[in-house]
Amino acid sequence: MEDVLDYAGYIDGAFVKGAGATLTVENPSDESIVDSFPGLSLEQVESAIRAARRAYEKGEWNGLPVRDRADILHRYTDALASRIDRLIEYAVTEAGCPRSSGVMFAQAATPLRQAHEVIDLFLKLPEHEENPIPFAERISPMGGAVQSLRRYTPVGVVAGIAANNVPFYTALWKVIPALIAGNSIVLRPNPLTPLSSIIFAEAAEEVGLPKGIFNLVIEAGLEGGQLLSTDPDIDMVGFTGSSAVGVKVMQQAATTMKRLQLELGGHSAQIFLPDAVDRAVMQARIVCTSHAGQGCALGKRLFVPEDQKAAVIEKIVADLATVRIGPATDPQTQLGPVVSAAQLAACERHVQRAVEAGGRIATGGKRAASMEKGYFFEPTLLDLPDNKNPAAQDEIFGPIAAIIGYRDLDHAVQMANDSRYGLSGYVHGADKKAALEVGLKIRSGTVQVNGAIASAYASSGGQRMSGIARERGIEGLRIYQQLSALTIG
Repeated sequence: MEDVLDYAGYIDGAFVKGAGATLTVENPSDESIVDSFPGLSLEQVESAIRAARRAYEKGEWNGLPVRDRADILHRYTDALASRIDRLIEYAVTEAGCPRSSGVMFAQAATPLRQAHEVIDLFLKLPEHEENPIPFAERISPMGGAVQSLRRYTPVGVVAGIAANNVPFYTALWKVIPALIAGNSIVLRPNPLTPLSSIIFAEAAEEVGLPKGIFNLVIEAGLEGGQLLSTDPDIDMVGFTGSSAVGVKVMQQAATTMKRLQLELGGHSAQIFLPDAVDRAVMQARIVCTSHAGQGCALGKRLFVPEDQKAAVIEKIVADLATVRIGPATDPQTQLGPVVSAAQLAACERHVQRAVEAGGRIATGGKRAASMEKGYFFEPTLLDLPDNKNPAAQDEIFGPIAAIIGYRDLDHAVQMANDSRYGLSGYVHGADKKAALEVGLKIRSGTVQVNGAIASAYASSGGQRMSGIARERGIEGLRIYQQLSALTIG
């Protein structure tokens, strides 16, 4: 084993060795150890929070003109980009994302591009805006003129907690918006995939960010994350992860009324109109092979006309039989591993519960026998009798798609909306007008009709148990700012 890190944090402008429990990073493709090192102790996480608070109160960063911050952060992003080869390597070794996967763009290239775009978008936002006060109300009782403004200022100290599936991307969603808005930040990566986060610290050191403005805490357990959600010196928590953990974050943050941005789980629907039902074959393949189905916005529930369901299943089964399963390092691999042994076991439980509730395994449904080591699950299609089946109601983080028949489009929409999640939704139809009409009825934070976009200029976020607030876009920047009404007489 070759050590990658001899430190586990970056606090107040200095790299620090961990004084806590040992953290072991595993390669999900072969179960080998990528790295093992002491994580930070709870006391060290607390010191990172204090450093972030001191740096914010000092005002060196938030007192800079916004264009000066932007210039520094463009250089910061360039420093991140100079390490893109390592980002890709970490995505392969710690996250198990196949090197040739179509999702690899989301591991490195896309977030690096979007970082520059987020900075530029922020520069277009006014620091204050006029409130639409009627003219008659602009005269005070004393006869003087009154002006009413909306004024935007930094939130303060942000805790950014990233996910394990696209660790660099979900961390960058928090780091760049927080910093360009003038905040300080403490970043905590997921303990399963922490290595890519060190690149944020290296870039901070390279460009000379003010001490304490960016802090990194890598820990083996959960205590530091809990502290980030409860400590009164933290003003905001940005979290990407499961809905179950998101609920705990909300509960922990409630006592200090922290601002929250939560991008949580999803179990999104894809509705295929009768004139586009053949698209379900490719979409089922995408669902299963996109980072082994480990994507919260993937459309795992496939709704097709009931009278075409059997034929679609036959085509999907034949197509999934051609998927090449293999280690993430193999350029020929189309389906890599899930991130951990626990996630592999979860996939087995989801399939078992689906069958016990009346579902049928059309193909797959078990660990990949062709792989002696690693956490590989076969590409799986579940034939479900209705949307009440657990496999239609529970988020599944694995290469498992479920197909359900609908009587008519109203029935399809009703089932699509029959979910405690609301992160994304998809509609496919050759008749674009009809597809749009269906899309407008989907209750979800993002709805994609015959296409999708991953843009820094368009926000995304969830409804119901899929989260609160937005990331990216104008809304994803304004969440990192306080709003106050300013009256001038």
